[in-house]
Amino acid sequence: MRFVSTADVVVEDFPWGPHAWFVRPGLTASEHLMAVKVSMPPGQAHQFHRHPHFEEALYFLEGRAEQWVDGEKRILGPGEVAHVPMDAVHGTYNVFEEPCVFLAFLASPSFQEPMVVDVFREEPWVSLKTPIEY
Repeated sequence: MRFVSTADVVVEDFPWGPHAWFVRPGLTASEHLMAVKVSMPPGQAHQFHRHPHFEEALYFLEGRAEQWVDGEKRILGPGEVAHVPMDAVHGTYNVFEEPCVFLAFLASPSFQEPMVVDVFREEPWVSLKTPIEY
């Protein structure tokens, strides 16, 4: 598939908010790229994790988030971008009172397992942010 309509979008629910996939293998002919729109409610987070086999770019559309990449923290809002190198520990935390919406673009020479490795209960990450229990 070369074109994706709103009816084709695949929505998955995660504890930190719905993910609307509009580019990924199986939905499009893409072999090296995935793209998803994430709507993160206040107080939620995609806690510290890493992607061993792909890099990621996050483009913020609405609201703000506390974005971490390799131990560095920035507050990002509409029009701002975070680049996450392959296998870098990162996390997106909505510590604000309004929802946060962003696009995530994930690129890889091959999407192999594991896709995500959670590290939020490990040092030094657990000392930086108290884990959210889901």
